[in-house]
Amino acid sequence: MINTQDLIWQSLKQARDVPNAVMYWLDDDQSLTAKLKRKFDDFAVNVLLQTQLEPHQNEAAILDFTGDSIIREVELLGNTQVMVFARSVIPITNDTKDLLSIGSKPLGEVLFNDPTIIRGPLQITHTGSTWGRRSTFTIGTTKLLVSEFFLECLYA
Repeated sequence: MINTQDLIWQSLKQARDVPNAVMYWLDDDQSLTAKLKRKFDDFAVNVLLQTQLEPHQNEAAILDFTGDSIIREVELLGNTQVMVFARSVIPITNDTKDLLSIGSKPLGEVLFNDPTIIRGPLQITHTGSTWGRRSTFTIGTTKLLVSEFFLECLYA
């Protein structure tokens, strides 16, 4: 897992010195789940955590939300190897109640298959050789946050 609490995020548009192999994964407005399914014959989601917790301060700030949230942390596996760590902050509202029972189904499949859900701008970060991106998704009047961290084995 990655400590996501103290990362410094910047707009993707301001990014400098990002390797091309990494940018291929960061700068994409399509479903990461679909992209990974195309790349790997065997794709799976391993749910590490899905529970009610306080989001990190930087997460609450971008969501402009201080109520109860579900924190969901998963590993996305390609051919049984962890390729991506993802952390989602899902405020508990009437807009998001259907998301809370998806189990091991990829969140991306739900978000990208509903044309009424609006994705916000991408932000990126990196720690060591791990690069990450995050964006909000608006469902009704509720924003949720999805952060994805691409492990070096995916793009090396």
